[in-house]
Amino acid sequence: MAAVMAAGMTPPLAMALATVVRKKLFSEVERENGRAAWLLGASFITEGAIPFAAADPLRVIPSLMAGSAVTGVLSIAFGSTLRAPHGGIFVLPLIGNPFGYLVAIVVGTLISTALVVALKNARRSPATTAAPVAVAA
Repeated sequence: MAAVMAAGMTPPLAMALATVVRKKLFSEVERENGRAAWLLGASFITEGAIPFAAADPLRVIPSLMAGSAVTGVLSIAFGSTLRAPHGGIFVLPLIGNPFGYLVAIVVGTLISTALVVALKNARRSPATTAAPVAVAA
């Protein structure tokens, strides 16, 4: 259960961090959603990432999947355990190896954030946003 919850906390935390790190890549509404995503992620409410995934699924969803996968694997590798099915960071006293658990969440969040920022930056590169060239008939 620790791996499931840690991996579910990572997407909203990553999107919240991305909206802070690279504000210009996100609209004002997305930055507002990012502020709410901090608490949602800490509470294991993965739905905090849905507005971002709906707005840009081809860049956001794979990024979040990669970070969550790493988080789950690290949580298992660190031997983290959890008896509660929900609760996010608020059930930290019930987690076996809480330090490893938190490390897994931080690493996965950083991976997802880096991927989202990199993919959104790639979208804004001059090569992809150049104006079409008029063709003479």
